[in-house]
Amino acid sequence: MKIAIITDDGTSISQHFGRATHYLVLTIENGKIINRDMRSKLGHTQFSGESHEEHHGENHGMDEAHHNKHAQMAGAIADCEAVICGGMGMGAYQSMLRLNIKPIVTDLQDIDAVAQSYFAGQLVDHTEKLH
Repeated sequence: MKIAIITDDGTSISQHFGRATHYLVLTIENGKIINRDMRSKLGHTQFSGESHEEHHGENHGMDEAHHNKHAQMAGAIADCEAVICGGMGMGAYQSMLRLNIKPIVTDLQDIDAVAQSYFAGQLVDHTEKLH
């Protein structure tokens, strides 16, 4: 199985899906990490030049234009079953679900601990941290 961890440095989990610069893709077999692959990730900075309508509030980030941006961000992890981060917008969360990538928002920081918790089925999805 492959899971993607949102990171800037490859060792700790980023607190914001949209602003992070990389995915660390872990391949896990028999409960052990057998491969680590740092992949570049599109983020807010790559889309800053595009025109968009900003509507902050209940449905912020949930329109089709935002979904298309989230889909572009997820292109690098299409081979992963889950994406794990420390924080995420509701629109990005919903987009990952639409793309069949399970989003998980965690309060853990250590990537290896998160991988083991995920594999054991014990990683808690803190949806209260969605914004």
